Amino acid sequence: MDIVLGQLFTGLSIGSILLLVALGLAIIYGSMGVINLAHGEFVMLGAYSTWLLQSAFGLPFLACLVLVFFMVAFAGWVVERGVVRFLYYRPLDTILATWGIGIILQQAVRLSAGAELRYVQTPEALAGSIDLLGIAIPSYRLFILAVTAGLLLLTWFLVQHTEFGMKLRAVTQNREMASCYGINSSRVFSLTFAFGSGLAGLAGALVAPIKSVAPDMGTNFVVDAFMVVVVGGVGSLLGTVASSGILGGSTAGLAFLLNDTLAKALVFLAVVVLIRFRPRGLFVDRVRR
Repeated sequence: MDIVLGQLFTGLSIGSILLLVALGLAIIYGSMGVINLAHGEFVMLGAYSTWLLQSAFGLPFLACLVLVFFMVAFAGWVVERGVVRFLYYRPLDTILATWGIGIILQQAVRLSAGAELRYVQTPEALAGSIDLLGIAIPSYRLFILAVTAGLLLLTWFLVQHTEFGMKLRAVTQNREMASCYGINSSRVFSLTFAFGSGLAGLAGALVAPIKSVAPDMGTNFVVDAFMVVVVGGVGSLLGTVASSGILGGSTAGLAFLLNDTLAKALVFLAVVVLIRFRPRGLFVDRVRR
């Protein structure tokens, strides 16, 4: 039972990190149709921003989280205004452009902060562990679970119960008709891209204390995030939650039985087989267009 509970928590922990990284990507990809290959670099910017705020200004971790969201959201807004908005409905050009932006961001961080690994200090209040049913669970992992749940609820409320969310859903379903009703689709897309980028920055800030901060750290995250979004169904928040849990649990279980490398390979193979038979994912939002 201890082993089962331990693996269950490991799966939840991995799933929460996957969800955290994929949440912003699901908003951008699902509502705007933009395949943002620079999403991983926004995660990296969040981690480096946290390191900078801690090391240079001595800010506490929780204060860093608030500032990091707005810093990375602004960076995302600049990218959307400067590049992405000219490439809507041109998926190949968008892929190439965001890939290039990601490389530029990586090299800019290498030149400014150096290529060596950086480390973010875990808050002292969250440095210990909690004994739950005989299992020592790291407090910081529970903190990530709680923050992820809060961000998910905030995103759901924003999309479903605010004027901005109504405009976003209208533009997503029919951009031309929404424009006829006076909705500025360009402004909606800019704010959506900024919000998704800010969520990616928060993901980087929260992951930084348990991962080494490096210029290429976002590359690994973006592949897993795309798998979560594709398996769950593009644009479905419920699907994103479910697929992150499925992929996180599968990875943890296979890693326990085999090893990390084989676990990732088998999970990736399973995703390829799944999208062969269900190309729209497990959960598909049905809307009238």
